[in-house]
Amino acid sequence: MPRGNPSPKLAITVDADIDQQVRAAAAQDRVSVSAWMTEAARSRLAVRDGLKAVTEWEAEHGALTDAELTAAGRRVDTQLGAASRRAAS
Repeated sequence: MPRGNPSPKLAITVDADIDQQVRAAAAQDRVSVSAWMTEAARSRLAVRDGLKAVTEWEAEHGALTDAELTAAGRRVDTQLGAASRRAAS
């Protein structure tokens, strides 16, 4: 009997091209397919949570303006640039 808090197991079906890409990405990242898929799901869930938060904010305060969206885009670009520079080093 497993000790601790064992992870639940999922059986999923994916398209053949996705399978190949996931396996290649996991190998490149030097993690298991399970770890790679868990991180991909975690990222997708974070995006959903973020979009929900924006929807709730807009419901209370009104739609974001073009200027606010442009400024947010610049911040994201800056953060992604810094993250990609860190990953490259």
